[in-house]
Amino acid sequence: MEFRAMNEQEIRDWYDREFIRTFPPNEQKPLPFILDLIAGGRYTLLGLYDGSSLLGYASLQTSPDRPGYILLDYLGVTAARRNGGLGSRILSLLEERFGKNTCLIIEAESPVPGRDEAENALRVRRIGFYERCGCRRAYEIGACGIRCQALTLGDPGNPDALTEAHQAIYGPGRPDITIPLGLDETPAPAHWGKDT
Repeated sequence: MEFRAMNEQEIRDWYDREFIRTFPPNEQKPLPFILDLIAGGRYTLLGLYDGSSLLGYASLQTSPDRPGYILLDYLGVTAARRNGGLGSRILSLLEERFGKNTCLIIEAESPVPGRDEAENALRVRRIGFYERCGCRRAYEIGACGIRCQALTLGDPGNPDALTEAHQAIYGPGRPDITIPLGLDETPAPAHWGKDT
């Protein structure tokens, strides 16, 4: 297996064949948005490959003025390979790649009281997955119309530095991002205008 940066054609294939089928519409960054972030040096897509077959992926967003902090924007394993330990393997590979001095910031949807029990159970399971992989809960955020639990893998530094870095990664032009999100606050709809 090889864990490496995807080229532009691989990114386009990933987007069309995997991404839009895996993530809900309100969570899908438009491909031009992703490509602009890549062109600006703020976004990387890494694929775990077996030969030419994509097994899983991690997309990472950074801020040039906050070195040492990386947002794990999307983590996924292709449908045929799910539940086989590849998600935790990708997290381990990220930790190896960036070292212990880098804090990986992860966002996982929080369960919502009164919502669909099956969906809430899945959200609890996802957060549990990250915790089993060594991640620690930090605070809740609002992103793309969703309340999410922010978690960290690696040393987050002090809480203010973490919050500031998390905000800097998104930048000032994202009205749909609230870091942290208070208990009485409602997340704003997705920036790219898709229904939530």
